[in-house]
Amino acid sequence: MKLSLTTESLARSAGHHPWITIGIWAVSLIVASILVITLLGDALTTDETINNNPESKQADKLLEERLGRQESTIDEMVIVRSTTFTVDDPAYQSHVEGLFGDFMALGDEVVVGGVHYYLTGDESLVSANRNATIMPLVLANAEEVERVHEVVDKAGEGDAFDVLISGNATMEKELIELAEKDMMTGEVIGISVALVVLALVFGAIVASIIPIVLALAAVLVALGATALIGQAFDLIFFVTNMITMMGLAVGIDYSLFIVSRYREERARGLEKNEAIAKAGNTASRAVLFSGMTVVLALCSLLIFPMSIFQSMGVGAILVVIVTILASLTLLPAILSLLGDKVNAIRIPLIQRRKAGMDTKLSGGFWNWIAYTVMRRPVISLIVALALLVTAIVPYLDLNKGFSGVSALPDDFRSKEAFLVLQQEFGFGQDAPANIVIDGQTDLAAVEMGIEQLRADLAADTVFGASGVIVHPEANLSILSVRLAGDPLSRESTDAIIRLRQDYIPQAFDSEPVEVLVTGSTAQILDFNQTTDTYTPIVFAFVLGLSFLLLTLAFRSIVIPITSIIMNLLSVGAAYGLVVLVFQKGFGANLLGFQQVDAIESWLPLFLFSILFGLSMDYHVFLLSRIRERFNQTRDNHNAVAFGIRSTGRLITGAALIMVAVFGGFALGDMVMMQQMGFGLAIAVLMDATIVRCVLVPAVMRLLGKWNWYLPNWLAWLPKVGVGEASHEKITQGGELSE
Repeated sequence: MKLSLTTESLARSAGHHPWITIGIWAVSLIVASILVITLLGDALTTDETINNNPESKQADKLLEERLGRQESTIDEMVIVRSTTFTVDDPAYQSHVEGLFGDFMALGDEVVVGGVHYYLTGDESLVSANRNATIMPLVLANAEEVERVHEVVDKAGEGDAFDVLISGNATMEKELIELAEKDMMTGEVIGISVALVVLALVFGAIVASIIPIVLALAAVLVALGATALIGQAFDLIFFVTNMITMMGLAVGIDYSLFIVSRYREERARGLEKNEAIAKAGNTASRAVLFSGMTVVLALCSLLIFPMSIFQSMGVGAILVVIVTILASLTLLPAILSLLGDKVNAIRIPLIQRRKAGMDTKLSGGFWNWIAYTVMRRPVISLIVALALLVTAIVPYLDLNKGFSGVSALPDDFRSKEAFLVLQQEFGFGQDAPANIVIDGQTDLAAVEMGIEQLRADLAADTVFGASGVIVHPEANLSILSVRLAGDPLSRESTDAIIRLRQDYIPQAFDSEPVEVLVTGSTAQILDFNQTTDTYTPIVFAFVLGLSFLLLTLAFRSIVIPITSIIMNLLSVGAAYGLVVLVFQKGFGANLLGFQQVDAIESWLPLFLFSILFGLSMDYHVFLLSRIRERFNQTRDNHNAVAFGIRSTGRLITGAALIMVAVFGGFALGDMVMMQQMGFGLAIAVLMDATIVRCVLVPAVMRLLGKWNWYLPNWLAWLPKVGVGEASHEKITQGGELSE
């Protein structure tokens, strides 16, 4: 007995055994729900790690080896200020000492230790006007910061004193809450717009609900799988946003194409199960190849030795794979149970043509677009390229960095405390640069080098106060220096570059010591440098695998080359528009976005990996119909028009859904989500309009039959690609015949 495992056989099997298929998926959803409820919270973290041993990691490892711990002296900073009293007033002292006692009463499992001005007499803990003081606290772990916040809120209820708190634990807690809020906003907007678009495309409520159901099922199963994987590997909390966003986008799109093809085949007269099988052999096959392209592009994120890229890659890959499986099995089972009821609850106000007519009519808007472009292919090509290149130009001024706490909403407690620290104490966060000097601590040359380094740093306005802790038993000296502004800003990372490249070599010119810099800002700088190092590797990986897959899919070496060039143009245009809006501020206020000094460092590579995969979606669906028609007629001109005509309405609807999903996430308050959502949305929009409607028909018209050129030495490639399944021929009148 020969086992045949193809998209057609899967669709046929699921259609013949719908209840078994749905039952398997129901069990999967129940298990996934249990995993999400019980394990997902413990599987996620806010700590980003770099695994390629940069300088900051070397310094942290040295501290851990010599001292048994990493040098982390302050976890949270409590700020007490008053417009009525100064720190010299007994009432102020009483309030601070009482507050400190409340913190210590939480126990060692919450607060390990801390200091305040009245304990140490340290004037650096008091502002210049003496109306504010800071209270450094060391927490047992970040998870206990909520109990500290309860004490802060209670202490700040009176009129005489304001009590604020800042620190990584506080900021990370607020970031997670904001990410969850933005995720809900994206889901609500994305699903709402998707329902409207699907209703307009299908003209029937039942058909429009099916893609939503499938997408949500894929998201839930992917979240369950993430909860399991997170028990073995650290996954950044942002992975849940990625799963939801990608799951809704590709899940709805894949279902849209398969359901549309099923309805088309039923309209042509095929029996229900045969229509399911035909949709499986055509649309489902395109979904499989398209999804494989997306997954391969996303695999590039796993190459990066950084947890944020790997986490987003894992989440996106999982949800795309689950979506493909659901599209090939669960969707045919649902269609089998519904049959023609998929067209139930029609929308009377929407005038729709009979399903399947787009594939036969020679007129219509999309047919007009195709032939208009192909009548003037050179002019159309020049206009399209001019638009895309113009959009790319702002990318030349790209500044990469991190928005940090300064880009958080103003009502966040960490943002409010950050502004007070800047105003009253001259630094934005207690995230100093820690300079680790590995050398004999009592050597005069080492002591002189430290003093010279402190003097150089004092002359640089970006650096603030510094202090030295000596560990003679470990041959280590640690010089900690505060940064005046946001430690994640471009100004701060540039200061760390000066510290590493100029100040340290000058201070320790010929001394037998090793000097390493760590801290939040140094880690960000190492992050950026790692990204730059791995960029060409990722590009080569994605472009190479995409070329191979598209060559196999369409049995042509010309199609992959032109597709890759067009996708690079749309990705580049998205880069440029992100810079134009967020960095230069053009239209930012109008769109409700926040202008910042730099684009998130991880965003360009992330957008490339995501967009290069997603942009192939429409390309594969469109080219599959063109290839299918070309195989039937051997007429390239007619095949291009047919492909655009038969997919125009569907691809436009699918693009609007993706734009809605990504745009919904862009409307959140997190700047990085705004940049990511906008970048994805604008790229999809350009890809579905300028690229698909103009570039594709213009280029394919100019190339003619060369589109399908495959060298003889590659003739051995198996015919497993899209558009190869149909053996129908076209009569002179344009109708299908067997």
